[in-house]
Amino acid sequence: MGEVMTVEDEELARLRAARQAEIQQQLQTQAEQQAQIEVEQAAAEKEANVISNAMRTILTPEARDRLARVELGHPELASTVKQHLYTLHQNNQIQIPVTDEMLKRILQGLSENGRRETTIRRI
Repeated sequence: MGEVMTVEDEELARLRAARQAEIQQQLQTQAEQQAQIEVEQAAAEKEANVISNAMRTILTPEARDRLARVELGHPELASTVKQHLYTLHQNNQIQIPVTDEMLKRILQGLSENGRRETTIRRI
């Protein structure tokens, strides 16, 4: 009878060790994923800071104010405009500084492209 308990104890110890190894592997995987996410977030934050600093050079104060207001209501649009202006600036394809009027035209062009046709039907 004592021998049966020993086999069961060994089996239980083996199962516990396997489960513990599985949990350890899961924790290690989660830690690696978290570290990767943090690295990606840091890179994205650094890029956003570079672009924001470039906007001080690229845009006039009035244009920066307008873009900040656009960002409050349409963050995706503002991000697209900033990225586009930054790319143009890097490639020397834009006249600096971009005035408020020029920014208005850029925003107008982008918002017209993104507008959806809506129709209202009465039932």
